[in-house]
Amino acid sequence: MKRQQAEELLSRFEGKRILVVGDLMADEHIWGHVGRVSPEAPVLVIEVERETFVPGGAANVVNQLNALGAQVITAGVVGDDAAGARLRENLGMMGVDTRGVVTTTDRPTTRKTRVMARSQQEAQQVVRVDREKRAPLPDTVSAELVARASEVLDECDGLLFSDYDKGVLGRRTVAALIAAARARKQMVVTANPKPPSVRFYQDADVITLNKFEADQVSGSTRFEEGGEIPFHAAGTRLRTDLAVRNLIVTRSALGLTVFRTDGGYEDVPAHRVDVFDGTGAGDSTIAGLTLALSSGASLSEAVALGNAAGGAVVRKVGVVTASRDEIAALFSS
Repeated sequence: MKRQQAEELLSRFEGKRILVVGDLMADEHIWGHVGRVSPEAPVLVIEVERETFVPGGAANVVNQLNALGAQVITAGVVGDDAAGARLRENLGMMGVDTRGVVTTTDRPTTRKTRVMARSQQEAQQVVRVDREKRAPLPDTVSAELVARASEVLDECDGLLFSDYDKGVLGRRTVAALIAAARARKQMVVTANPKPPSVRFYQDADVITLNKFEADQVSGSTRFEEGGEIPFHAAGTRLRTDLAVRNLIVTRSALGLTVFRTDGGYEDVPAHRVDVFDGTGAGDSTIAGLTLALSSGASLSEAVALGNAAGGAVVRKVGVVTASRDEIAALFSS
């Protein structure tokens, strides 16, 4: 794909409406410096300088879709707590429609708190504290989530599942929403699942896994280079086994491979960029791919743009987004 074609396809992203259903989280960071060793135990004492709070999990995908010009509706579950209220508020400030977000007393808002300690000039993560409940949602809560998400589907061009295996996206919830999307012709359905729930997404247009996740799903090392079964044969079999229309397996520095519904496959090499941080690359890939398909791009074109979106974010540090200009710049004139 040439840059001019990429720019034309990317221009179609503006105003597309995508429903993101998934595990909403709060990412908190406590920043400070190492002051001394505690007299109570052989641990460091961190003198706190500042604290930050950003939407995480499925909200990373939401943020990337926003950066690419989409109008995003999100559906998920938060606890009836201060973190949940703050997460809703932050999503609203991003311009995200939160009509699909359900508040429940069944569980707390998923929170990941990272303590970052600075010694001299470099900050390092000292510890991470997770507050979450990963059990499946109660039937009443999952029914409300399906009802709210289904209600807004008529307004959308695509449905994207962002699954972090936190219990929100159960088998019946996913099946009900895919069926609702299929009842609305031409709607694109994509997912970025974790291995325990990957089989929930039958009949999705595209799901993405990295090669390590693909190994977990298949129960072998067949997706590792040099494994006992050739990579492409393994991917072709796995796509059929999962009953999805197309399967993408990302391969780090080797790019990605798409296994198509017609039984064929296509290897897409990684863009030659300086990699500083792989955090969030998968979220950017699925966001770019979903928007491209929702904008009328072919599967091959959408995969190329999603691959470039992932390549654009690994050039930065932290959970960041890629702009349309940054994605287009990775294609030759």
